[in-house]
Amino acid sequence: MENIIEMNHIVKVFPPSLVALDDVSVDFRKGEIHAIVGENGAGKSTLMKALYGMQPAVSGEILYNGSKVRFTDPGEAIKAGIGMVHQEIMLVPQYTVWENVVLGSEPVLLFDRLDTKKARQLVKEKINEFHFNLDADAKVDDISIAARQKVEILKLLFRNVTVLIMDEPTSVLTPQEIPQLFDELKRLRDNGHTILFISHHLDEVLDLSDRITVLRKGKKIGTMDAGAASKAGLAQMMVGREVIFEALLKEQRAGDGLFKVEHLNYTDSNKRQRLIDINLQVHAGEIVGVAGVEGNGQLELVNVIMGLIEPTSGTIEVQGADITKSSILERRRRIAFVSQDRTNMGSSVNARITENVIMTHHRLNPRFTQWNGRILDLRQADMFTNEVRDRFDVQMTSPENPFKSLSGGNQQKVILGRELMLEAPFILLDQPTRGLDVGSIEYVHRRILDMRAQMRAILLISADLEELFRITDRLVVMHRGRVVAELETRNTNITEVGYLMLEGAAYGA
Repeated sequence: MENIIEMNHIVKVFPPSLVALDDVSVDFRKGEIHAIVGENGAGKSTLMKALYGMQPAVSGEILYNGSKVRFTDPGEAIKAGIGMVHQEIMLVPQYTVWENVVLGSEPVLLFDRLDTKKARQLVKEKINEFHFNLDADAKVDDISIAARQKVEILKLLFRNVTVLIMDEPTSVLTPQEIPQLFDELKRLRDNGHTILFISHHLDEVLDLSDRITVLRKGKKIGTMDAGAASKAGLAQMMVGREVIFEALLKEQRAGDGLFKVEHLNYTDSNKRQRLIDINLQVHAGEIVGVAGVEGNGQLELVNVIMGLIEPTSGTIEVQGADITKSSILERRRRIAFVSQDRTNMGSSVNARITENVIMTHHRLNPRFTQWNGRILDLRQADMFTNEVRDRFDVQMTSPENPFKSLSGGNQQKVILGRELMLEAPFILLDQPTRGLDVGSIEYVHRRILDMRAQMRAILLISADLEELFRITDRLVVMHRGRVVAELETRNTNITEVGYLMLEGAAYGA
């Protein structure tokens, strides 16, 4: 099989001295699915961005169809037939789904007028083809993160590129949705397309890819046929040590109820019921997982708990205190919170790393201020940043750098470290390991279990059923705004939970 792309001796250095890619050479064949795996910060996305013209390499060469190329921007790469679906959402929030998909490739009438009818119809056909359950006329700002990721994928598939780069495309898809995507990618491969697939999910990598390249700390460790690889072997190549995959939960007697919602209802501005009579309790020393296809009320539940939207009726209690009407700051005294949207909700990407690390802490802990809270203690802030860096293995060159200079995985580690180091009795985790590699996920799970051992109450919302089965004591399943099942994790299985997620069997939905 001939090579369609050859990347030879690629070097990329970020100022002042961070070597992101260290003499990396790799080839990609026409008509193959090639996975690139590695820890956060290993250089996977940087390698693909160097190919795509987003972050040109310092040195090295790229051959495309046998000819030397050097794309200066993504537009040139797309014209040549190379497209990329990014890990972070890059859509216009004010535009509809169909407008985002056709943007830049619009069908037109005479005098370059947009053919709205044809554009909408083409997008609807693509939505149906991929079974993505999207409303073509919905505004992107009003849809979930999972739906936005699907729009990103559709946008590139709409352009029928020859080489499709996908950076963690399944990170926001449910287990039931992933096979649909994989089937289409395999069909594209069989028709001669080349798929370059970045993922932290090794089961997906082994299932989907033909060949696998492993990067570690900017260096290429090796390339192998997927049929000759194993999950344990890949993990060890990625992190340089053995990674444990089995369930980590240990027997522990739960304490009193620390968190409770009763008869919680929420109706949005369009008179649609998003939460219907939710009753939920989490005890001290217990992890309760929330499973469900995204868009079935999980986001609304999180926003109501955090005070971002007001419930239509019902109550919320933490440690016996009714916080239903409390301010967000008052809630933060009792709730540690990791949002699913780390760039818009969980951080200030243009602020310094240190400023992101001490968010909330600087309002709740007098350690970080002087003169009765009027002046920030920069020395304490720097010390705390170093604590988070060391405890959560955050790869950074300087805490003074902007938060956006960190890789997506390292941004998530900062947010997790900041929140888990709060002394809040209740921890609300919304997709806490999204975008993390296997080694980091294992580490985060152990830290969450440490919180459980400290008798904190933890509510974990995750689209990853394997994660829920690995570290939760109980599971609740949400469907169309209701809790349709409450199960002991050890007494159920992924198949049963997946069925309840899709069918809401308890209500005959």
